[in-house]
Amino acid sequence: MGWLAYIGLSAVGVAVAGAAVFVVGMRMKNGVVQRAVMGFTKNVANPRTVRSAGTPGASAALVRNVGRSSGRVYETPVGAVAVDDGFLVSMPYGTRPNWLRNVLAAGGGTLVHEGVAHRVDRPEIVPLGPVAHAFGPSDQMLHRVFGVNQVLRLRLADAESADGAKTMADAA
Repeated sequence: MGWLAYIGLSAVGVAVAGAAVFVVGMRMKNGVVQRAVMGFTKNVANPRTVRSAGTPGASAALVRNVGRSSGRVYETPVGAVAVDDGFLVSMPYGTRPNWLRNVLAAGGGTLVHEGVAHRVDRPEIVPLGPVAHAFGPSDQMLHRVFGVNQVLRLRLADAESADGAKTMADAA
């Protein structure tokens, strides 16, 4: 076997080991792994995802929240599904993300889903088990792989969205 084969096998080995550390670290809620992944997500993935998050057909919704200390408005793409009285939001990083702590501290915010901005309030962290059926098969698989066992429940604040458009509650 030539030296190029050894380099190729080494690269594959490093990639497999890195993937294993990532998955195990996320499942075990390892702070070092989660901070590294959150840093990558915040600085690389989110700026790209935020462009389409919340638009019709997008895979991610958009949470708008106000910083606890800065008072600045932030927008973060999240995995959310609509339910009768609001939304359920996946929490793959547990309770660490700033957007989550901001929403909890403020008692709500705005969630943009399928092109409609909804005022949401009464944020509550709930066990995934009883509401897991609300998520699609691919989300359920990711929840299992990454050990997600809690979700954020956000309820619609009123019958009108933050931008004046009608919400799901009006359609019922």
